[in-house]
Amino acid sequence: MLMYPKLNPVAFSLGPLKVHWYGIMYMLGFLFFIVAGKWWVKKFKHPYITGKLVDDMLFYGVLGVVVGGRLGYCLFYQPSYYLAHPFNIIRTWDGGMSFHGGMIGVFVSTYILAYKHHRSFFEFSDFLAPLIPPSLFFGRIGNFINGELWGRIASGNLPWGMVFPQSGTMLPRHPSQLYEALGEGVLLIIILWIYASKPRKVGQISGVFMIGYGCIRFVLEYFREPDAFLSYLPAKTGFSMGQWLCVPMIVAGIIIYLVATKKAVELK
Repeated sequence: MLMYPKLNPVAFSLGPLKVHWYGIMYMLGFLFFIVAGKWWVKKFKHPYITGKLVDDMLFYGVLGVVVGGRLGYCLFYQPSYYLAHPFNIIRTWDGGMSFHGGMIGVFVSTYILAYKHHRSFFEFSDFLAPLIPPSLFFGRIGNFINGELWGRIASGNLPWGMVFPQSGTMLPRHPSQLYEALGEGVLLIIILWIYASKPRKVGQISGVFMIGYGCIRFVLEYFREPDAFLSYLPAKTGFSMGQWLCVPMIVAGIIIYLVATKKAVELK
């Protein structure tokens, strides 16, 4: 049994300004996106995406992640609270971001950028999909450093079972943040980079991303402690909010992949 190391969420301070590790993790994810995206363009000689366009994708993507992630959390997880306290929506420093909301935000921002460049949404989303998991990896490491989103109570025989005192108990729990870093990050990186390394029909890579993330997140939710104010929705199903949000994502991914597979044109 391990004890949570009580990491300081603040990396360093510059006078009154406090730089949090979670913010640094976001920055590392954005940096990886730029470096890997431009490397991908050069290696596979993408027919129309340039280094400059990768920069634009990052700018639009950051807006989508931040706005969509925050609004998604407020809408999916605590709608009644934020309807009663609408000005607290902008208090992102208090925590509260939703991946599924951020994904929707990225969808919207990607559509706008693709429309601006007279390209289809899936031409852009197929390029973006393999570059997203590294950011998920860094984000989950940030969750671990913050000591949040801990796992459910685990068997005392689990060698890596970890006590999170902030959970209110001294019982060993699954370090679900690290599970998600390995699953949503490392495993999904491997799957997508291998799959996307060969020419695919437009939309297939996006479909694989949605199916892959949805399935991995659905399984890992069984090891993660649901938010206290949500528990299981509905209670009799035993599914968490995260799992319910993954279901339409998986279904949409399957539909996108099947429709794309019927197309005769490959993006080379």
